This record gives sequence, structure tokens and C-alpha cells, in this order.
Amino acid sequence: MFKILLFIVFSISVSVSFSQTNRVVKGRVVDKQQKDQLAGVRIIVEKTKLLTTTDKDGIFSILVPDSGDYILSFQYSDYILKRVPVTLGDRILDLGTVYLEKDITVELTDNLITLTDSELHDDEQSASSVGLLQATKDIFLQRAAFDFGQAFFRVRGYDSQYGKVLMNGVSMNKFYDGRPQWNNWGGLNDVTRNQEFSNGLSASAYSFGGALGVTNISTRPSAFRPGIRISSSTSNRTYAARVMATYTSSISEKGFSYSVSGSRRLAKEGYVAGTLYDAYSAFGAIEYQVNPTNSLLFTGMLASNRRGRSSAVTEEVFNLVGNQYNPYWGTQNGEIRNSRERTIAEPILMFNHILETSNLKLNTGVSYQSGINSRSRLGYYNAPNPDPTYYRYLPSYYINSTIGANFLSANTAKEGFLLNPQLNWNQIYKANNAIKAAYVLYDDVVKDSQIAANSIANITLGTQFKIDLGIGYKSLSSTNYAEISDLFGSEYHEDIDVFSNTLNDSDGALQKYEDDIFNYHYDIDVEQLGTFAQINYEHNGWEGFLAGQWETLNYSRNGRFKNQRYETTSLGRSNDVSFSNFSFKGGFSYKINGRNWIESNAMLQQKPPVLQNVFINPRENNLVVPDLNSEKITSVDGSYFFRFPKLIGRVTGFHTRFQGATDVNFFFVDAGVGSDFVQEVLTGVDKLHMGTELGVEYQVSSAIQVTAVAAIGKYVFANHPNITINFDTANAEDELINLEGSKDLGKANIKDYKLGQGPQKAFAIGINYRDPKYWWVGATANYLANNYANISTITRTNSFYINPETGSNFPDATNENVSQLLAQQSLDNFYLLNLVGGKSWLKSGKYISVFASINNVFDTTFRSGGYEQSRNGNFGQLKQDALSGSPSFAPKYWYGYGRTYFLNFAISF
Repeated sequence: MFKILLFIVFSISVSVSFSQTNRVVKGRVVDKQQKDQLAGVRIIVEKTKLLTTTDKDGIFSILVPDSGDYILSFQYSDYILKRVPVTLGDRILDLGTVYLEKDITVELTDNLITLTDSELHDDEQSASSVGLLQATKDIFLQRAAFDFGQAFFRVRGYDSQYGKVLMNGVSMNKFYDGRPQWNNWGGLNDVTRNQEFSNGLSASAYSFGGALGVTNISTRPSAFRPGIRISSSTSNRTYAARVMATYTSSISEKGFSYSVSGSRRLAKEGYVAGTLYDAYSAFGAIEYQVNPTNSLLFTGMLASNRRGRSSAVTEEVFNLVGNQYNPYWGTQNGEIRNSRERTIAEPILMFNHILETSNLKLNTGVSYQSGINSRSRLGYYNAPNPDPTYYRYLPSYYINSTIGANFLSANTAKEGFLLNPQLNWNQIYKANNAIKAAYVLYDDVVKDSQIAANSIANITLGTQFKIDLGIGYKSLSSTNYAEISDLFGSEYHEDIDVFSNTLNDSDGALQKYEDDIFNYHYDIDVEQLGTFAQINYEHNGWEGFLAGQWETLNYSRNGRFKNQRYETTSLGRSNDVSFSNFSFKGGFSYKINGRNWIESNAMLQQKPPVLQNVFINPRENNLVVPDLNSEKITSVDGSYFFRFPKLIGRVTGFHTRFQGATDVNFFFVDAGVGSDFVQEVLTGVDKLHMGTELGVEYQVSSAIQVTAVAAIGKYVFANHPNITINFDTANAEDELINLEGSKDLGKANIKDYKLGQGPQKAFAIGINYRDPKYWWVGATANYLANNYANISTITRTNSFYINPETGSNFPDATNENVSQLLAQQSLDNFYLLNLVGGKSWLKSGKYISVFASINNVFDTTFRSGGYEQSRNGNFGQLKQDALSGSPSFAPKYWYGYGRTYFLNFAISF
């Protein structure tokens, strides 16, 4: 593929003349307040590939081949983007001194980080894409990140696995779910702000990317502003307090520069009750400029994060205790203790060599990452469920009784729940007074060790051609197990599955003690090799690109426990599961004039399944999802851009089809074919995402700016995928669904059901005022609508109609009655008002800034997402449960934050 692209480029370039007369634009860039020259400012001729940077004296000069109207974009970290319209004739244009102003709204990024942190819900809620958008200057994407993000809005309805995140050119997306793990560099805002973002299907110089685009984070100290920055924040969102300090050196005469940063974030509990936060981060990078064309970069970072998690709850529970309720915690000796904590500590070491000449940039990097990602859980064994929201403890259980409603018992249950709504740790200790534990607190542990290497070449051929080439390799060794952390006074735990009365570790000890591995233990190995090539062309107002990607991926599992339920498939190495895929994309833009242009892109991508959807139940066996295939993604978008001195914006339409996806879920179900704890495997899942985006900025005056943003989307299932359920057959005393351990339920009739991917409509109007005396305020009014909970797919199969007692269809399970019972209801449509403001001072050479924001000023209560429970997997049970209007197994919802604040103080010198 590389040879073909190079042949095309050089064949075309033979007939192209590069002897055009260049026009020159020059000037000097300085800080508006301090009047210091600014080195390293990027000056870009918009809608061209032309760019340059200022030298150590702030001076720049850039050659432009054609006369006409252009806009020069001046970009520098922590400074306000400045656009300067120019008209070029045949002479040199000297802009004189260009002043850049410090951007105190950069603290919005810190504000965004708290929203990104709040994505750590349970896995039922897919990660949003707001973290990918920190670097963008596009007004629509800024609103999507900073205003819509609190409602878990997803750009174009995409999961974040469809966006590529790189650090110094090395991929940061995880094999497990395909998503970037933002907590790996959380708290290091000062040294991860230097980002380049390519939106959607547009070309990126770093990677082929995905439907959501590419973000590259650069940690080169030479690109940071030298000096010291100290900041302190307080908030009532995820953490209550944060301190952060960063120092970046100037480039020494010998070519050395370095940067160090550290932070501490903590809270006894965040906005949601019981959600502790305990995090610290450290960063160091040193760069050595060997000569004007070669640089060496070493980067190391550690971000350790421990926090309490929260749970989705039914509307019944919400009506009793409100949107800040969290059933996972209780008090022990007067202190908050959360049973579901998540701990992440995965340090990164990285080395890069960067070669830069006038027509070539070559970045070669190697990284190593290892560490731990664990989640605690409270297990119970032949003992009552300790969850205070367990359905048998709530009023609805007595109201929905099959022998008739018992309102007296329902009221007693209500009073008891309101009196003791939290986890009762004292009761757990009392229950564990025997030698054998009834309750066990344990950690689901993932220990990863990952090596990655890549090389990216950006080659410029004259003024019209540019080639981007890349090759990358990544290898993961992952150890997964459950580890006992607390037996609550008991001596040991018997490692037996309570549902089937079988051994989890047949060859190991039956009795397991604190710090022992139990329940499951296995390794996962993954290897990935990929290349991409891209050719860019520009001529007479036209720009275009073609890109191709090839990648190969291999998964394997190695079981360390022999599980009695799967004696022949649990221990030892599985067969390799391999994929080899080609992907292509391309696009063009046409500059109508210096102020208006159009752009269109298209992509055909084959994406291998992520690790979590490869093995049916990797904790217990080596079984692979049958007929597993790569996902096929076809996507097209078209945009109209306009950019005038006071008015800029874009309108975009997009259409994306995801085909052949796989999804694996775990739950207990009372289905028409029987009852069991099952692994549900969906194959051949198709999804359709289509819609329109609008973003407009209008500069009313030098001080006042007005913005308007709109997103209207349609995100639906596009076919009827197949469902298979898997279960163990170890306990012959139980009435099994069948003896094979799996059953094909056929098609799930879910076409045109809405996807639970955040609000599908979003609108915002904002106004900002920036005073010449360096204070700033802004307000944004937002409206979000058409949000849906994730549906239960097993209830949309033919098995839903079957009465498990007779084996025949329920007589009243008509299509009309079933459709009414399974009708999808949208979540809340709601308004949010957000306020931001700040002030900066220059005192004795020190730059001081204060930033504050208030989100959801009117304390609006809204559901940000959720999912239908699958327990009632047959018509009779679901109908009976729904009769009262307060089902025991109603959908569970996450609730968005009410009124929250963020306050930051920073000093730089």
C-alpha cells in the first residue's frame, strides 16, 4: 500500500510546477499584558496546510503562494485563539506586533475533568466522548464538552471507543473496551493541555482514527510555557479539593528542557453520597534537542485514583430518597465506608525520538505501562442480600405480590427503608461470627503490563502534496482474579459457587483466607500490529485526502483455575482468536472563497471486537463467542463552513451505520424457556446514527460574544440481531433450561428502538462578556431531549411469549399487548443554565487568576441514563410486575448532578 501511494504522489508531482511566486506575511507576537515576546506560537493559514512558529524573539514569517483573502490563526497554549483576516497582493505584508491575551477560561478544562471523572458509573452506562474534546476550538464541540457533557451527551451518539487518543503518537485506547482511560493522566491538566484534535472523519497526521476522530497529547517541555504555575480548586462534584503545581524550564544553551507536575485531589464524598475521592498524580518529562533537527523526549507519569462508586436506582427508590442517594455505602465506627470502590494506578513510561526538517517530521516512540485496576464488591454466600435496595426489601415487593397486594407490609417496608437506607456494616460483622464467612469483601483485580512502539512520518512534497505514514505495535499481558480483602471477623471463605454448589478452583484449596485469590483466575494476552498511510493534496482551492489502514489483532486466554462447572474448558490456554482488517477513508474540501468552504468525508472501517465481547465468560472458561466477526462501519459527513471577521460557524450532516457488532451481558432471568443466571450474547447487531450539527459564534463587539449550538440526531437499532444465552449445567438437581449449556433464542425484534446513547437533541444559546480590565463572565442556556434507557433485548425475543409452566404462549400475549408492555419511553427533557466567570491580574510579574462556574443553576433534577432490567423475561411476570404502576424490576436510572460549583485559584510566574 505504501509503494502504491508513493508511486501516485511522485507520478503526479512530476507534472506539477512549484515555481509560483510566494507572498510573505511577517510580524512579531507578544503577550498583551506583560509585553514579553512569545516563542513557539503556531501561525496557521486557515484552510491550507501552511503553518509556521515564532522564534525565540516572537518573530515569524510565512510564505503564501496565492494572492487573495485569508485568515491567520495564532495559537498558543493558555492564550486566546486570535484570528486575523488579511488580503494578500504581490508585496510583503508586515502585520507589525500581534498581541495575544492570556485565556483565563483555560480553567474550563479543569472544570471538564470533574465531569469526565463522573463517568465512572457501573458498566451499564457507556463512557461518553467529552474527554476527547478538550483541545477543540469548534464552538459546537466546546458546548458538547463543557455544557452538554454534564447530561452525558455523546457527540453523534458515539461511544468513546470510536475515538482514538494518542500520547506523543502512542495509542492510549484500552483493549478491554476500546476506550481511553482518562484517569491514567488525571490531575495532570497543566501538562496534558497541549493537544491536537481532528474531528470525526477528517484527516489526521497521527492516525487513521475512527468515527469520532483523533486526539494527540504532546508532553514536550519545549512546547510548554516556561515558569511555575500553582493552583488550588474546590468543588462539590467528584472531589472537594485539589492542589496542583507545575514547573517548566526554559531551553538551556545545551538544548535541555524539562517539566515536572504534581497534584492531589480528595473528598470524603462527592455530590453523590458516599463517593469518596482520593487521588494523587506525578509527572516528569525531559527533552534534549540534540541539534536543530533531532530531539529526544522521555516522559513518565503516575496517576493513582481511588474513589467510591455509585449505583443506578429505580424510580421507586428515587421517590423515597432522592437523586443523591447511593446504596453502596454505610457508616462503620462513624466513618463512611463504600463497598464498591475503584482503584486505578497504571504508571506510564515513554521515550520518543523526534526528527524535524523543512519537509519531514518523524516521531518514533516506545512506551511501557503496567499497574492495577481493581473494583471492590461485597459478596454474600447463603446469606441475605446486603443491598438495602434489594427488591424484597422495598414496598413494591408487597404491592406486586402474586397472592394480592399487602399494603400494610408495604408501608412497613417503606418505613424500614427510610429508617435504614444504607448498607449495614454492623449487621454484616454480626453475621460473620462463625468460622466460615457468610459475607466477603473482595476485589476484582486486573493487572496489566503493556508495551507499545510506533513510528509516524509526515512528509511534505512541495506546496501541494503531503504524505502521512505510520506503523504501530502493541502487546498486552493481563492477569485477572478476585482477591479477598476482608472476611469481617470470620476465619475463611469456602470457594464454592452457591448457585450450582460446585468448586471454583477444583485443584486448589477449598478454604480461602484474606489476601487469597479465589473465585476465578486467568490471563489474557493480546497482540496488535497496524499500519496506516495517507496522502493529502491541495490545489486551487481544492483539498483532498485518501487514507488506508491495515491491522491484525490476536486474543488468547489462559485459565489458571480448573472450574468444576467447566472442567474441560476452564484450565489452560484457549485457541487464538485472530482478526485481520483493512479500512479506508477519504475526503475533500473546496474553498469557495476566503470566507466560505464546503467539506465532505467518507469512511469504510472494519473494527475488531473489543476484548470484553470476545469470550463468553472468561472468568470461568475459554469459550469464544461463536461466529465472531469484525464490526463494519460505514460513515459519511458533509459540512459547510463560514468564517467572517465577526461571524464564524459550521453546519454538518452525518450518517453512520455500524454493522455486525457483538455484545455480551450477564444477568439472572426468568425467561419463557426457564430461569437461570445467564450470559446473553448478541451477534450481528446493527446500529444507525444520523443527524445534524450547528455551531455559530458572533462577535457583537470586542467584549461581547454570542453563541448558538444545535444537535438533532436519530440513533436506533437498525436490524433484528440474534441472541444466544449460555449457562452452566453443573447442578443436575436444578431444572435446567437444557443440557447443552446454551440456547439460541433467535432474533430480538429491536429494529427502530432508540439507543441509550445520551440525549439525541441538544440546543444551547450562550453569551460571554470579556472586559478590557481582564475579567470575564458567561452564561449558557441548554435544552436536552430525546434521551432513552438501554433496552432489555431478551424480552424482545419469541421466548418472551412463552409461559415457562406450560411451554405454550400466554393466551393474552398478543402483539398489541406485548408492544404496549414493551413500549420505549423517553427520559426527561430538561433545561440547564450554566454560569462561568473569572478575573486575572498581573502583579509584580506574577499572573494571578480566579475562575468560577456554577452548573445547573436552577437545580434541575433529570435522569442522565439507565437500563431496563432483564429479570422478568416472560410476558406473564412482566405484566404482573407492572400492574401496580410501581414494578419491583423497573428500569434503573442514573440521575444527573443538581446545582454544583467549581472554584479555581491559580498563580503563574
